[in-house]
This record gives sequence, structure tokens and C-alpha cells, in this order.
Amino acid sequence: MTKIFVSGHRGMVGSAIVRALGRDSKKWEIITKTRTEVDLCDQNQVGNFLRDEKPQFVINAAGRVGGIHANNTYPADFIRENLLINANLIHAAYENKVQRFLNLGSSCIYPRDAAQPLQEDSLLTGPLEPTNSAYALAKIAGLEMCRHYRNQYGVLFHSAMPTNLYGPGDNYHPENSHVLPALLRRFHEAKESGLDEVCMWGTGTPRRELLHADDLAEAMLFMLGVDNPPDWVNIGTGKDRTILELAQMVKEVVGFQGIITHDLSKPDGTPIKCLDINLLKSLGWEAKIELKEGIKSAYTDFLYGLEQGTTRL
Repeated sequence: MTKIFVSGHRGMVGSAIVRALGRDSKKWEIITKTRTEVDLCDQNQVGNFLRDEKPQFVINAAGRVGGIHANNTYPADFIRENLLINANLIHAAYENKVQRFLNLGSSCIYPRDAAQPLQEDSLLTGPLEPTNSAYALAKIAGLEMCRHYRNQYGVLFHSAMPTNLYGPGDNYHPENSHVLPALLRRFHEAKESGLDEVCMWGTGTPRRELLHADDLAEAMLFMLGVDNPPDWVNIGTGKDRTILELAQMVKEVVGFQGIITHDLSKPDGTPIKCLDINLLKSLGWEAKIELKEGIKSAYTDFLYGLEQGTTRL
């Protein structure tokens, strides 16, 4: 049995990874810790924890995340916390002889104007999207740390870069959430309030690729089984849609009968972001959950969370 620590297990991605690992309980001994138990921004706490627990594998799914508004409003918090989490975990994993470290990056680390679809070798070839540059720089540092520790020390530290994610346990905050949970909440509340319209940020023309968190979790476990993985690999579906198309899909799933309008004073963000997934496919993995079905399951989870008082609002 392999002892594995999953950081950020209370988040959407971390909880999906824990669920996936739990389906093979004879193979994995799962370790999780809350922030009150181990503060990942504290180097001493992280080092002592890995020294005492001695996990063989680590998946780093911890981090401060948010949408355009959150990234624009709290850039200092985003860069500081994510740099500390990555630096502390990666170095402590090396010091405590962790056999394998799989780091979670983000597709937002690619240059704003990189050629589409985004290939792994596009990293660091141009300026970042200004609205999330603080978060992106911290994530880039984590990828580069894994690469350099692997090159210098011979450790098997590598990274995965997922596209935009959604699924159970998502954050539905009205200002700090990502596009799909924000749309789900807005359309649901408009339906419940009997409103005639839902107003979207921006033009609705930017294109986004979406991956269900359970698909990402399966991809992460798949990557743990690759003997000689690339330093980083894109994880996505390879398919994108305009934000307006996503809104229309959410509108249908929720059952909202009104119209969609636009607040053109709000930013669009990155105009297009779709990942090239040929490297991942060549390794032998592809996503399975279709977007429409994934949105339906996310909305079901959202409604259940409202009933139970567990939805992150």
C-alpha cells in the first residue's frame, strides 16, 4: 500500500482526487490535513509534518484560487500564498525523500497571446494575462521548482496543467468564483426570484474549455502511473465554447426562462484558452465526462449543497 498525502483535500480538486483514490482503498493510504492542522504557508510545519508522516507520494492540489474579480482585487495575497505553498511543499518533499511529487499547475500560466491550442512548450514565451498574472507567476514558480529539483537532484517531481475546472464542491461566491459556477448561481437565483433576465460580465465572446473535476482526478492518478512523465502535461478536453454558449447551456440545465444581457463595463479576461492535449493522449488518457452531463451533475450537487448548507456561497 502506498502512503499518499493530498494537499488541499477540502477544495473541489483535492476532494475529487481523494474520491478517486478511495475507489482503490487496497492500493492507497490517504493522508489529509486541514489548514488548522498544518499551515502550508509555514515552512517549519510543512517540514515537520512530512518528516513525521513519511508519505511516499504527494499530490499538491492546495492553493488560493479565484476568478477575474478575486485575482484583480487580491493579487498580493494570490502571489504570496501560492508561492509559499509551492516552495514549502516541494522543498520539504525533497528533504524528506518523497518518492513522487505531482504538482497541480493551471492553464492560466500560459502567455495571453500564445498560439491556440496551447502547447506545453508555449510556457514563458510571452506576457501573461494581466488580470491573473500574480496567481500565474506563483504557479509557474511551482512548475519550475519541480523541473529544477528533478534535474538537479534526480527526484520524480512533475506537474499537470488542467484547463478550467468545475464540479462537486465548487466555489459559488458571487464575485470570487470562476465562470461556470458563477453562471450556475446567477441563473438559479434568477429562476428562484422570477427575474426576466440574467446579466453576464463582458461580451460573452471569449472561449473557454471546461473539464470536470472527477476527470481531472482520474488524469492525475493516471499520471502517477507513468514511469517517466514529462515535466508538465496539459490536462483538458481539447474542446472549447464561447462563454455565451456556456451561459445558454447553463440556462437550459437550470430551467431559467428569461433572457441573457451583457454588462460591457466588465472585463472579458483572456480572449481564448484551449489546451493542446496531444501529449496527454499520446500517454494514453482522454476525458470521459461530456460537458452537458457534467453541468447537470454540478447543478444537482449545487442544489443538494443548498439543502445541506454546505454549498460555498
